Amino acid sequence: MASTGEKRIRSATLNRDTNETKINLSLNLDGGILEQSAVSSNTTNHATQASKSQHIAVDTGIGFLDHMLHALAKHSGWSLALQCQGDLHIDDHHTAEDVCIALGMAFKEALKTTTGLARFGYAYCPLDEALSRAVVDLSNRPYAVVELGLKREKIGDLSCEMIPHCMQSFAQGAGVTLHVDCLRGFNDHHRAESAFKALAVALRMACSPVAGREGEEPSTKGVLY
Repeated sequence: MASTGEKRIRSATLNRDTNETKINLSLNLDGGILEQSAVSSNTTNHATQASKSQHIAVDTGIGFLDHMLHALAKHSGWSLALQCQGDLHIDDHHTAEDVCIALGMAFKEALKTTTGLARFGYAYCPLDEALSRAVVDLSNRPYAVVELGLKREKIGDLSCEMIPHCMQSFAQGAGVTLHVDCLRGFNDHHRAESAFKALAVALRMACSPVAGREGEEPSTKGVLY
């Protein structure tokens, strides 16, 4: 356990191998450089971005899912390297679901404890005409209510029915409660992306340390994890 005043490293590496998907990911909730071996070498991928504060490389085989996870990582302040080989010859379901479950599991492992953290987070994020709201609780009780009002069958190669399911799958793996609503907007791409951005900002708030509450559990029960 980190001593008082020592910054905790909030990172995790996860390998999840099933008959449907093979997933490798590395996550750092506070950004920074990831282990080189965990970072995709596909630097031309649209979901790859490197800066002094973050390194993001996402390749699931589903372009729009890559785009949404890139946005989630970017606006959460995470560094994320994620690769998946899935049974896309069947459809997008197993890949999208398993990737988000695995990401949630890595999030929970990286977080380790909620002591000293805000616990709750909320955000409103627009994308042009679309506006979404997200509220999260690091509750250790997985629950998700997601209402995005999407009308198209697919965005790119991702089924629109899978977009709220991705958020639900993340909540399941992470052990968090989340409520995400798209309040307005007529473009489904904008509605979905504003929702992921709002979720990202809300998660960043919830995971933020609160000065003066170091070592304190943000719960009347005295325990969450």
